[in-house]
Amino acid sequence: MSRITSKVNKNSEGYRDNYAYHSELSEQLRSRMAEAVAGGRDHLIERHRKRGKLLPRERIDLLVDPCTPFLEFSTLAAYEQYGGRVHSAGVVTGIGIIHGIHCVIVANDSTVKGGAYYPETVKKHIRAQEIAEKHQLPCVYLVDCGGAYLHEWDRVFPDRDHFGNIFFRQCNMSARGLPQLAAVFGVSTAGAAYIPALSDEVVMVRGNATIHLGGPSIVKVAINEDISPEELGGAEMHATVSGVSDYIAETEQEALARMRDIVAGLNRKTDCYQRRLESREPAYAVDELKGIVSRDFAQPYDIREVIARLVDGSEFQEFKPQWGTSLICGTAHIDGYPVGILGNNGPLFSDASVKGAHFISLCEQRNIPLLFLQNVPGFMVGKAAEQGGISKHSAKLVYAMSCARVPRFTVVVGGSYGAGNYGMCGRGFRPNLMFAWPNSVVATMSPDIGTNVVLELAKSSISNKATPESLEKLNQETRAMYAEKSNPYYATSRIWDDGIIEPEQTRDVIALCLSMAANLPPENERSYVYRM
Repeated sequence: MSRITSKVNKNSEGYRDNYAYHSELSEQLRSRMAEAVAGGRDHLIERHRKRGKLLPRERIDLLVDPCTPFLEFSTLAAYEQYGGRVHSAGVVTGIGIIHGIHCVIVANDSTVKGGAYYPETVKKHIRAQEIAEKHQLPCVYLVDCGGAYLHEWDRVFPDRDHFGNIFFRQCNMSARGLPQLAAVFGVSTAGAAYIPALSDEVVMVRGNATIHLGGPSIVKVAINEDISPEELGGAEMHATVSGVSDYIAETEQEALARMRDIVAGLNRKTDCYQRRLESREPAYAVDELKGIVSRDFAQPYDIREVIARLVDGSEFQEFKPQWGTSLICGTAHIDGYPVGILGNNGPLFSDASVKGAHFISLCEQRNIPLLFLQNVPGFMVGKAAEQGGISKHSAKLVYAMSCARVPRFTVVVGGSYGAGNYGMCGRGFRPNLMFAWPNSVVATMSPDIGTNVVLELAKSSISNKATPESLEKLNQETRAMYAEKSNPYYATSRIWDDGIIEPEQTRDVIALCLSMAANLPPENERSYVYRM
């Protein structure tokens, strides 16, 4: 396999400017994540600890195997929403390794609004379950939750993908043989009571854990019965009277040790369906990514330089290197796992679209997972492009990508605009996991183009009452709207991706994704290659 020869000049002014810019973005990301993890609620955390309780990430640290990674999803969910008070949407989700088994972990954070479920909390929880189902992984729920946030009930309770969908997924995953396990550390009331109640095995912590469909105040109003939380749904009662709990633990540490024992006894066989090679570091330092990627999307760079700092030995078998050159396709290995990579070197023309569709079908035949590196202004437009069949050829790429039966992972490394987002496996096409860099932008079109389109429509409106002043106001409002809504933090706050990651974390994150996907048996329903 050919090694990519880097042409980057690390002494150039452009490299230094880019490096400083991306370093600043990374520092900003770390600061915002630190705030989401523990900031702004010291008094609540102190009260939490006085009850002998651990924070959700501390529970996860004790649950997963020592010195193994935990890939957290959407740390900045609900960022800058609800007055900035619903940190991480009140729930921590991610993939951890327990006794060598990849597991999806969902841990409520009761220091954030009592662990109540906001719309983003529900969406984040369901997304974690979706990842578990897609990768055939057990789910471990670390429950400490007061149920739905009542002031948002209309956006949390009644619809198909609201709170009830969590329990629907639990039932169906359990029926498919994907273990559903729960450890209860605090309140589990109202709808949240079904999280442990629908789990295959349940552990409760004496003194702090309670499970009840209606708390003491609801019981008092509904049937005029006075009862304490412990009598109504405490760990002792559920372990000895109702049988809702299968195990009782004296401390949270004991509960987590019990949960590890349960996972160890799942009798799950793990097979690797990939031909894994020895892992090798890239020939070039991953930290150099910050100097390569242009801070200005108008300044092009070669996506091969990014690939060279992600893949083993910087070795890349490029497919059709002389044709359809605005889309770079090829196979490589990351941490020893095979991967097919598609990365953008400009807008997608007809030849690039057909090339991408052909490459995807090759990877599908060979059971090679796909990695999309998005930095795409869109598909090419204009008379020549349309007469050359760009609508038809771009559809081939979208079709091949949509129907591919191999795992697909996406990282937005720059701009992701219009239908280019679709062709490169954007969120709407359900990639197995999707991450974004701090410089990323996802939007229907660039701010300049979008604003010009809006202004032209205003000028040509049948009820045109445009004045220079009104057009200037519209211009400023439209640019401000694009600046706000195409920001990566706006996107990740609404869980349009699975988290923002620093560029130099990309190799490790994708390596974990590929190791998890390697346990999936191939779908052999189709194995032909269509040369378009």
